[in-house]
Amino acid sequence: MSAVSQPTPSIQLYSQQNQAARRKKQVGMGTVYALLIIGSVIFMLPLIIMVATSFKSFNEINSYPPTFFPREWLPSNYPDAWSYQNTNFPRWTLNTLIIILGTLPGVVLTSSLCAYGFARMQFPGRRLWFGLVLASIMLPPQVTLIPLYILFFQLGWLNTFWPLIIPAWFGGGALNIFLLRQFYMQIPKELDEAAIIDGATHLTIWWRIYMPLSRPALVSVTLLTVLQIWNDFLGPLIYLTSPDNYTLALGLNMFQGLFITRNDYIMAISTLMVLPMVVMFIFAQRYIVQGFVTSGLKG
Repeated sequence: MSAVSQPTPSIQLYSQQNQAARRKKQVGMGTVYALLIIGSVIFMLPLIIMVATSFKSFNEINSYPPTFFPREWLPSNYPDAWSYQNTNFPRWTLNTLIIILGTLPGVVLTSSLCAYGFARMQFPGRRLWFGLVLASIMLPPQVTLIPLYILFFQLGWLNTFWPLIIPAWFGGGALNIFLLRQFYMQIPKELDEAAIIDGATHLTIWWRIYMPLSRPALVSVTLLTVLQIWNDFLGPLIYLTSPDNYTLALGLNMFQGLFITRNDYIMAISTLMVLPMVVMFIFAQRYIVQGFVTSGLKG
């Protein structure tokens, strides 16, 4: 019977080095995941405190020492706060949704059309105009507030939703144009050339080729727009004067002013206002990451 061959010293050394490198990689990955978990807990702590406080009673919130989780969970805070007197949260939610539904088509269509023009069409001063678009990102909205207010006043649009909807149909926002333009630059030009040979116009190429291919970027633009409108406070504060036309952001501010001491109700309404955005981000995060990475905007 032949003897069992023993591994040579070089093979043993290579195996030891391989195991050491694998252990080092596992320790490094474990450290990274531990830091990410700690960072996530730190960033989520205010959200956890808000949700926990929304289930506490008024007396427990003002008790000392304070409690982190409620001793007695009160889900009734949510319907009580939602239907409290002198408030109209269903109407304010409907107003916010109306503004979102009126704004989204304008943002998606006009920003993608402008982005296609900057990415694929050749015209005099293209780089200059694109530079001006990028420069407008650094322009604070307060700079154009007075001229826009005068314009909408002369049009008779104050205390209506038009000042919050119509501007979105004129370009869709510089940041959205930049994001979509970067995405379009990654699409092979051979698709354009083949479509032009078949007799397609630029509008046909944009609508039938670029729009379907840019779904991840369009989802990112949609989410950013919804988040901006949902949290917008300055625009509705300037243009809306009737409480019946308030958005959720204005309604929450009014509710906080009426019941500044009822932190249980304030936290319940705040949780209801944050929840739709969290759910939307969870379901759309794959498209968001894909859209930003493909656009070359990864951090």
